[in-house]
Amino acid sequence: MIKFTKMEGLGNDYVYIDASKMSEEEITHIISLANFISDRHFGVGGDGIILICRSEKADFRMRMFNSDGSEAEMCGNGIRCVGKFIYDKGLSNKKELRIETLAGVKNLKLHIGEDERVERVTVDMGKPVLEAKEIPVISEEKTVKNLKIKALDREFAFTCVSMGNPHAITIIDDVDNFNIQKYGEILEVDSHFPKKTNVEFIEILDKNTVKMRVWERGAGETLACGTGASATCVACTLNGLVNEKEDITIKLLGGDLKIKWDGNVYMTGPAKTVFEGVI
Repeated sequence: MIKFTKMEGLGNDYVYIDASKMSEEEITHIISLANFISDRHFGVGGDGIILICRSEKADFRMRMFNSDGSEAEMCGNGIRCVGKFIYDKGLSNKKELRIETLAGVKNLKLHIGEDERVERVTVDMGKPVLEAKEIPVISEEKTVKNLKIKALDREFAFTCVSMGNPHAITIIDDVDNFNIQKYGEILEVDSHFPKKTNVEFIEILDKNTVKMRVWERGAGETLACGTGASATCVACTLNGLVNEKEDITIKLLGGDLKIKWDGNVYMTGPAKTVFEGVI
């Protein structure tokens, strides 16, 4: 019997499980069920599962697994919900938390509502990685700002950024009516990306507003992606498309995120509990 909490950040939904007092054997068993738990027809349903574990270097450790069972480095929307889970469940009364991830330790600032529960979370996403081999992406450019890749009937130009996980960002004319599955599933596994990639299709609305849809590695299209929104802000700044060191609104299918790149990247957005249950 496994207790869980279904949570979402801008529609990017995961099944959250408190593994802070579990044995390694119990954790391994839950991980083996990631695909089943994530199934929207036969399981709880979600973009994946996230475990809140003990950490020797931070307040807690976040482990996340995509709906296909693969482990991912980080999730911006997911880590905001981790902060809410920890505070709302009384695992800690801190309003600033350090969370260990495969992409390093992330610092969270919790914004508490009138009901004494977390409404929004600001995440210090750290410094973006821009060097091609570190992202990783195969390119002759050291900082990849114009990677041309052909998929089916069209060619895309990508700026590539890592926020602890790889992202490839490309500008298109009409993001609302774009067939993201047709191209996303091909670009994700393109040979230029040794560890696959998340793909962001974006449309510039003005110097402080960008519309984005995302094809997530291992999950397909999702309603939002915090690391993807962060990478998009960085890519747009690198190409002079948005105002530097200002809050940029990234408009996703699930809602808006505020992103600011000023040395480190800072992301602010909501975190919500949907329901709780037992598997």
